[in-house]
Amino acid sequence: MLGKIEHIGIAVKDLEASNALFKALLGVEHYKIEEVASEFVKTSFFKAGDNKIELLEATSEHSAIAKYLEKKGEGIHHIAFDVEDIHAEMKRLEKEGFRLLNKEPKRGADNKLVCFIHPKSANGVLVELCQEIPKETE
Repeated sequence: MLGKIEHIGIAVKDLEASNALFKALLGVEHYKIEEVASEFVKTSFFKAGDNKIELLEATSEHSAIAKYLEKKGEGIHHIAFDVEDIHAEMKRLEKEGFRLLNKEPKRGADNKLVCFIHPKSANGVLVELCQEIPKETE
């Protein structure tokens, strides 16, 4: 079962400029910048109360974020939900008819295992499942 909203992902063209914009908007500094080389993306995280915002900048023209920006421009890219058991949740969602973008969870930013649900099976919304990676398996 899906838990709380883990974060909202926002595609941006310029991470440095967007960090300044979101600092002014939220009144706090980002708490982490991280590159996910396998996805050709650089991320920056902000906390706003109990919520998190993830800014995503492409590091290559081959990045899904670069393709998204070219097609749709800057804006909300995905909504991520916390899950306790990502493998079980992936199986449940497949049985419900959702199309998963990856067969196995991948290591994502912010110490998470992640899997995405294709937007065509979720009313046009890219949904990310996130499970915290236990400290002993890092």
